[in-house]
Amino acid sequence: MNFENILNTFEILFSGIGTTLQIFIISLIFSIPFGVLIALGRNSKNKVLSGMMNLYILIIRGTPIMLQIIFVYFAPYYLFKISYDRFLAMILALVLNYGAYFAEIFRTGINSIPKGQYEAAFTLGMNKKITFFRIILPQVIKRILPAMSNEVISLTKTTSLAQVIGVTEMFALAQKQASYQFSIMPVCIAGIFYLALCGIITIIFHYFEKRLSYYKIV
Repeated sequence: MNFENILNTFEILFSGIGTTLQIFIISLIFSIPFGVLIALGRNSKNKVLSGMMNLYILIIRGTPIMLQIIFVYFAPYYLFKISYDRFLAMILALVLNYGAYFAEIFRTGINSIPKGQYEAAFTLGMNKKITFFRIILPQVIKRILPAMSNEVISLTKTTSLAQVIGVTEMFALAQKQASYQFSIMPVCIAGIFYLALCGIITIIFHYFEKRLSYYKIV
C-alpha cells in the first residue's frame, strides 16, 4: 500500500469518525443519569423496586452487548411491527447497557461513604440535599473516577458494534476498505483513531483526578 492509498484511507475513515463520536457522546450523556437512577432504585428501601433493579442489572451484565443491540433494534418489529432508526437503536442499546454498569459504580461509591458523615452533617443543621451535594458527592466522584474512566473508554470501543445493525461508522468503513484493498492497513488505521480517542479520555480523567486530589479519601 503506497502513501497515497494510506492518505485516502485516512480521509475515508475520518468521514466516519463523526458518527462514532455522536454515538459515543450521546450514549454517555444519557447513560450517566440513567445509571444514577438505577443506583438509587437499587438502594431503595422498597424491596420491589430494588429487586427489579437487581434483576435488570443481572440481565444486562449477564448477556452479550451484541445480543442486546440486536434485541433492541429487531424486537419492536417482531413483537409490535414497529421499526425505527438504526442510529437511535444503537444509542438506546448502549444507554441501557452502560447505564447498568454505571449504576453499580455509583452505588458502590455512595455506599462507601461512612454513615457518620451523614449524621455529622444533619447535626450541623444541613438538609439531605446540601449534605449530598456538598459533603457526599465530591467524595463519591473522587472514588469512582478510575472505574468511570474504564467504562467510558470501553464505551468508546463498543461503538464499533454499531455495524451489527447496519450503522455505518468508522470501523464499518475500515472493514469495507480492508476488504476492498485486501489489506489490514485500514483496520490498523481505525485502531489508531480509537487509541487517540482513548488517550484523550484518559488525559481528561487524569486532569479531574488531580483537581479532586485535595479530598483525602481513607
